[in-house]
Amino acid sequence: MLAYPWLDRAGRLSGLKLAVFLGALAPGLWFTGAYALDLLGAKPLTAYLHGMGDWSVRFLVASLAVTPMRRIAQLPKLILVRRMVGLTALAYALIHFALYVGDQKLDLARVATEIASRIYLTLGFVALVGLAVLGATSTDGMIRRLGKAWPRLHRLVYAIGVLALVHYFLQSKIDVSKPVFWSGLFLALMGWRLMHRLGVPTTPLPLLGLALASGLATAAVETAWYALATGVPAGAVLAANLDFSYDVRPAWWVLACVLPVVPLNLWRGRAAAGRPAASRAAAGTRTAPVRQERPAAPRPAGAGAARPAPHG
Repeated sequence: MLAYPWLDRAGRLSGLKLAVFLGALAPGLWFTGAYALDLLGAKPLTAYLHGMGDWSVRFLVASLAVTPMRRIAQLPKLILVRRMVGLTALAYALIHFALYVGDQKLDLARVATEIASRIYLTLGFVALVGLAVLGATSTDGMIRRLGKAWPRLHRLVYAIGVLALVHYFLQSKIDVSKPVFWSGLFLALMGWRLMHRLGVPTTPLPLLGLALASGLATAAVETAWYALATGVPAGAVLAANLDFSYDVRPAWWVLACVLPVVPLNLWRGRAAAGRPAASRAAAGTRTAPVRQERPAAPRPAGAGAARPAPHG
């Protein structure tokens, strides 16, 4: 039976999966239409190629955000879309690579030479192969076959994320604002995982610290990149982060993206804390009259001791 991506495991329509599916299609459809209509500027194939690569990185980072958001916002249903988002990152990466091959006039020998001789292409290709391996082993059948090895294999996604982001930096050349921003979000997600491993509770105060640390780390990444790649003094880059007359630097955008998880976690935590008490009160209201109206049934003669309650 064909499993449509917008259905849950019971075969019912899932609004969440449908929304994510349509969101996954939208960038590809837009770029394809814009390319067909010659709306991508003087170098349409290059713009198309770069656009697919950009969205591959975005969906890769989004796939890494599913688990943190499940726990921060207490939304367990987000697990339904994690595989879809990861496979979307792979699909955009494959389109990105196919367009690169097309840009090289389908000369596979030249493609192989370029990948072997240019470090940013080497890193990007290794990341693509890694994503393909994770995609091929993401089916239910492969999860069963691999058993305990499956989580260890799929932890490679963190290394793949680093390779993809370095590739993004190197191909961006001068203006690295986009890769800096996505690297900042990646660092925020890795920071949350470190907090989780160390047993730091997912509560508003630690999350506030994570948001501030993510913004500072993003500024540090941008400063280090410009210092190493272009020789721009670190002080000048840091000063640019405090000057809003020209542009808002990526560190502030990362802070703006991570900071809302603090009130979200507080709100969801209070809502979750209130639900069990309300449920128990409602249950007590419903069942109390029944207990009063139904007398206990007499025990049959010769009946033994009462049976113990089942475990669980």
